Amino acid sequence: MTESAIIEVEDVTRLYQQGNVEVAALRGLSLQVKTGEFTALCGPSGSGKTTLLNLIGALDQPTSGRVIIEGQDLNSMNRQELSYLRRDRIGFVFQSYNLIPVLSAYENAELVLSVQGASQTERKEKVMALLKAVGLEDLEDRRPSELSGGQQQRVAIARALASDPAVILADEPTANVDSETAELLLDLMQELNQSHTATFVFSTHDPRVMQRAKRLVQMVDGQIKSDELK
Repeated sequence: MTESAIIEVEDVTRLYQQGNVEVAALRGLSLQVKTGEFTALCGPSGSGKTTLLNLIGALDQPTSGRVIIEGQDLNSMNRQELSYLRRDRIGFVFQSYNLIPVLSAYENAELVLSVQGASQTERKEKVMALLKAVGLEDLEDRRPSELSGGQQQRVAIARALASDPAVILADEPTANVDSETAELLLDLMQELNQSHTATFVFSTHDPRVMQRAKRLVQMVDGQIKSDELK
């Protein structure tokens, strides 16, 4: 693995079958992301941003090429190993939040720690600290339906950070919130990026996210058009 590269994508192609037509979502794409980066994948819809995030997050597999996370080639890992990788090393923040409706904010954020077998004391200490960090310390008993979109996204961020992941993947995290909430969420993620030294990779077409990113990777038709460090 290249020194300090936590994510390596090597000559990856991802093909999908749509009826009788084969569609290339990614076309021989290569990318390296260093530890602690705050990187935005940008480009129009259909450029391959979400597909690339899903491959990095071990939610999908490339048709060809390799994805390497912390030196581990995902192609060589079995289903259980990939499941543990997603659980322990990768945090996900989805555009649609993906919170469990019947669970409270606390229970949603706690879930991964429960699966990991953390003690009740450890879970409570960690989750309450995270909810406080995202500004929800008084709302831990509310279910998603009782929270605003911005508050739900904050719960999703707390959940993503609960396992102390090495990588946080955020798919259009500001798409469903108003401008003020988007700015607050970005402030929060920047702060967490610096304090937790977690590596953030966003997919976005939001200019606010692009402005905050330390690196902009512009994608078009499943390939990287430009890669700019700021």
